Amino acid sequence: MNVDTNSETISEAATCCGSVNGDALTESEADELAAALKALADPIRLRLVSIIATSPTGEVCACDLPESLERSQPTVSHHLSLLVNAGLLEREQRGKWAWFRLRRARLGELSALLAPSSTSSPATEGNP
Repeated sequence: MNVDTNSETISEAATCCGSVNGDALTESEADELAAALKALADPIRLRLVSIIATSPTGEVCACDLPESLERSQPTVSHHLSLLVNAGLLEREQRGKWAWFRLRRARLGELSALLAPSSTSSPATEGNP
């Protein structure tokens, strides 16, 4: 195998095809996104986020969640803790009960990491 020929082929491919990095996630962004998605990758936690997101007041007392989910209080508390630790929920203690609300800014950040860049290539603008 000729090393010079191989180097030329690699160089030609880079020139002809361009970079694949573009606006791709960095390793740090991918780690952060994976941790948040892992926290959401559970039906109970998705339901918790949905219940809180659709609450008319934007927040929910922990006391109301076990019945809504048909799960025990310790189970619900465990799932809420995971969502708080992932930065997806805020927790506020009011007397005996904890109240939870979404960290909408954090969800927006995650959404932005998943969204394609605003500058799209011609291939993505309606061309099959």
